[in-house]
Amino acid sequence: MTFTRRSFISLAGATAATASLAACAGGSGAGAGASDGGDGAIEFWSNHPGGSKDLEEAMIAAWNEANPDTPATLVTAGANYEEISQKVNAALTGGRLPDVFITSDVTWFNFALNEATTPLDELWTANDVDSDDIVDTLREDYLFDGKHYGMPYCRSTCLMYFNSDVLAAAGLPTDRGPETWEEFAQWAPALVAANGGKPALVVPDGSNYLDWYFQGMAWAFGGAYSEEWTPTFSSPETVAAGQFLKEQAAAGHIAVDANADNTFSIGGASGLLQSTGSLGGLTEAAAFPFITTFLPGPSPACPTGGGGLAIPAGISEERKNNAMRFVDFITSTENTITFSQGTGYMPMRKSALEHADEVAFLTENPNAQTAIDQLAANTASQDYARVFVPGGGARIGGGLDRITIGGEEVATVFASLDKETQDVIDRDITPLLP
Repeated sequence: MTFTRRSFISLAGATAATASLAACAGGSGAGAGASDGGDGAIEFWSNHPGGSKDLEEAMIAAWNEANPDTPATLVTAGANYEEISQKVNAALTGGRLPDVFITSDVTWFNFALNEATTPLDELWTANDVDSDDIVDTLREDYLFDGKHYGMPYCRSTCLMYFNSDVLAAAGLPTDRGPETWEEFAQWAPALVAANGGKPALVVPDGSNYLDWYFQGMAWAFGGAYSEEWTPTFSSPETVAAGQFLKEQAAAGHIAVDANADNTFSIGGASGLLQSTGSLGGLTEAAAFPFITTFLPGPSPACPTGGGGLAIPAGISEERKNNAMRFVDFITSTENTITFSQGTGYMPMRKSALEHADEVAFLTENPNAQTAIDQLAANTASQDYARVFVPGGGARIGGGLDRITIGGEEVATVFASLDKETQDVIDRDITPLLP
């Protein structure tokens, strides 16, 4: 039997034996032992993606002014998506659950699979939420057993950023990026020479989602992390992508950096591979003009990512409905316009994309248009080995650090990723399949 992403989710949702995957979500069930509060207050747990704390505080202030009986409080629940997930997991075993929390592309379905989050469809209907106004691709990313378990919020694609001044000095086009990774390799020596020997491209390291960014490179080489539940790190195409990354790093063309955004913004590299969610911060920080471009193809060569908003299952119906009204408010047409313009994340409402203010903004800021265009033209759903297999992202990121920073052999490292991934599938996932 062939299992697609959707059919697996449907199957798993109908399967009672979810205990072996409980460690993925870290929870023991829907709010077991959790305090329900019931005081009308709404707790929103966030990591302030894209440096959005001020924006979130402003949205909450507007909500509180309009809804004094159900005031919201912003809680810094971690520095990244993983830390929020850990905090929610801890709350599932006791203590007060949040009313709303951010969950990422890698963490949302584990909560849904373990019935720790609430399906939103009935809440949408009960609270007059226009779910048809949500960008279809982003909304359907949260489909699980025929129901939706997340609301798009800080959604992104990977982007290439290039210093326009360096492109011009290198005699390269200033209105596009390399169309293939082979073309990047041709551009790289000129970029390095034009920028005083600094790398042509800086990418985040394995602890900062290199596994997400490299996935698109693997696809462009014809490879993948997996074909459904079969790991394919050792395929010739995937190994070729890994070898390319290693060779470009060894040549000084690509730098792997724990603080890639800062390195690029101070001129320490000619280009950057990063999330569209960094666009707002880089626009403020960079002391030079830059362009954003698609990831090198052939298409599809870029995964979608980012975070959505989830509501715990283990809270009262009153809290769920209050939470849904709050989620609808902070993702409203006006707020998603403000949030996306301030951070660089994609607008999640169709009405926002059609709004005169957003149309004018995108016309004046073409760098923000790139992710919207790429969503339709150059993206694909992520490989199971990263988003469905427990610990996949961290495991792959560690392996990529081993070949780029550690200089280990690609074939050896990728063979170990095949084995480690298969072991986890056999232990935690195969028991759920017929």
